[in-house]
Amino acid sequence: MLNGLKNTFRIKELRGKILFTIAMLVVYRIGAHVPVPGIPFQGMLGLFQSAGDSVASGAMALLNLFSGGALSYVSVFSLGIMPYITGSIILQMLQSVVPSLHALAREGEVGQTKITQYTRYLTLGLAIVNAIGYLFLFKSFGISFNGAGAPGIIFDIMIVGTLTAGAMLIMWIGELITQRGIGNGMSLIIFANIMAGLPQAIFSSVEGTAGVITTVVIFVIILCVIPLIVFIERGQRRIPVQYAKRVVGRRIMGGQSTYLPIKVNTAGVIPIIFASALLYFPAQIAVFFPNIGWIQTVANAMSTGWINWILNVLLIVFFAYFYTSMVFNPDDTADNLKKQGGFIPGVRPGKATANYIKNALNKITLPSAIFLAIIAIVPSIVFSFTGNQLIQAFGGTSVLIMVGVVLDTISKVESQLKMYDYDGFFK
Repeated sequence: MLNGLKNTFRIKELRGKILFTIAMLVVYRIGAHVPVPGIPFQGMLGLFQSAGDSVASGAMALLNLFSGGALSYVSVFSLGIMPYITGSIILQMLQSVVPSLHALAREGEVGQTKITQYTRYLTLGLAIVNAIGYLFLFKSFGISFNGAGAPGIIFDIMIVGTLTAGAMLIMWIGELITQRGIGNGMSLIIFANIMAGLPQAIFSSVEGTAGVITTVVIFVIILCVIPLIVFIERGQRRIPVQYAKRVVGRRIMGGQSTYLPIKVNTAGVIPIIFASALLYFPAQIAVFFPNIGWIQTVANAMSTGWINWILNVLLIVFFAYFYTSMVFNPDDTADNLKKQGGFIPGVRPGKATANYIKNALNKITLPSAIFLAIIAIVPSIVFSFTGNQLIQAFGGTSVLIMVGVVLDTISKVESQLKMYDYDGFFK
């Protein structure tokens, strides 16, 4: 491990990518503490406490979690990464029902570029709508905007414009990290948001009713769960593949045996992120109507409680199958095997091979999806009974996202090291 870490910084290109990623995340965290124009610093500190328990403990807590605490400071990054994630979800789901988008997705890099552009436009529209809702939300909390004598409508436009610009800047930072850094920018930003709330959650747990002993017990449980998560994340279903012998010139090619690796958790942490984004959507709607009780009740019910737990399980299982079907196509895999002269022993090439791979994929996706769902909701259930902030901030969903992001990033660094003939982290 230490040798792999040393080798990482010996390669100039890889070292530059890592430092660039760190720099972008630092810029993001700085922006999360920059208030929107006209917000007094003292007025930000008691935002959640003055909002009322029914709001702060439900929808608002979920909004603040995914903004990395930026919402509680009414910062320029209050909208967080969620407009971009929501836009990505909508575009990916539309690819399954809109033929033109499905055709674009199959056109390779050119098609993906167009889909990315559509995602940006959709993110801009969602950010504007969310910014308007947040403006109403801030005003309903009694936050006084110091407009320096400017007309109210001008100042409102400036607030909405600032929040929208912040959301687009976050999207730009995420794309820059993906293109020029190491790892997935969207996932790393969520990772940074979770880590940002960890110190405060630890202090709250130690100073609250839980005490030091309970806090240590929680950390021990988390440390015990992490190896299990790593085991599932790195697990594979290996389908044996045999290549037929063929004569190419004077040489005999093929004849070797290998395997087709299928990850047990092909979708990674995406199902949890997508499920959280959809459950986050009612909270977004609720900010437009802060004074309407039944809307707040629905938003809070979908953010916490048994309704949230049931929906979380169903959505995680659904998105596990949905995203797996998008990133792994059994028909294309079967066609590629057939073209290369490969076959699965005992299975006819073509359609039968595709069905075999599809059945194997479905069998391993269900248990992995249920595992993700259990890890995601059990800490929420425990938190509902204990009220420990550490469990909420560093519960199953957070640990899954963090472990998944770390493993994905390490895998990308590993592949870069292997390109330069260096020993990686895993031997």
